[in-house]
Amino acid sequence: MNDRPHYHGHRQRLKEQLAKNATSLRDYEILELFLGQAIPRKDTKPLAKELINEFGSLGGVFKAPQEQLKKFKGIGPGVLTYFTLMRELWTRIAEEPMTSQDVLASPEAVCKAAMARIGNLSKEEFWIALVNNRNKVICWDRLSEGTVDKTAIYPREVVACALRHNASGIILTHNHPGGDPSPSPEDMERTMEIAALCQDMEIRLLDHVIVTADSFHSFKETGYL
Repeated sequence: MNDRPHYHGHRQRLKEQLAKNATSLRDYEILELFLGQAIPRKDTKPLAKELINEFGSLGGVFKAPQEQLKKFKGIGPGVLTYFTLMRELWTRIAEEPMTSQDVLASPEAVCKAAMARIGNLSKEEFWIALVNNRNKVICWDRLSEGTVDKTAIYPREVVACALRHNASGIILTHNHPGGDPSPSPEDMERTMEIAALCQDMEIRLLDHVIVTADSFHSFKETGYL
């Protein structure tokens, strides 16, 4: 007698369909197979449907905070680790156009990298892209992290980071967890302070980009820098 669980045959058929024509699979079936890699001994179809129903789409599921995901029965540390790995893969792929270019021609690559890296976070983080005199990115790193609506960033800290890496230019970026990338009065004031200090130190402040999960505000493009 075949004592294999009933879902094994179903999962195998999905894998064959994936190999033959991946676009024919429904969103919940894609998620079902993904979850099956982390939970191989469980029927993941009900969980996949439940997650998509809760978060609205595949993207919504993968962007969901761990605190929300772990509330679902069947999602333990192993699944959360798998989600984290997948997000990091996506993020690094999104960062490649910025970090691999010989010349950073526009802020678009930085915007996309920042949206992927910090756009979905529930707390504010400040990141900095440093470029050399040919506008090649030589450093992409986090400067600070804060709360849901505030993070401390100091002009001297920004300039010191540029000097440590012998950078000639700076692109600042931070996220707005609330979903609106418009700069606050505090964002405007601090950016002008950083711009003034950079000018004194002969360092170019190329842009300050504020991002959310799916939008951004560029100080350069809106004429503030």
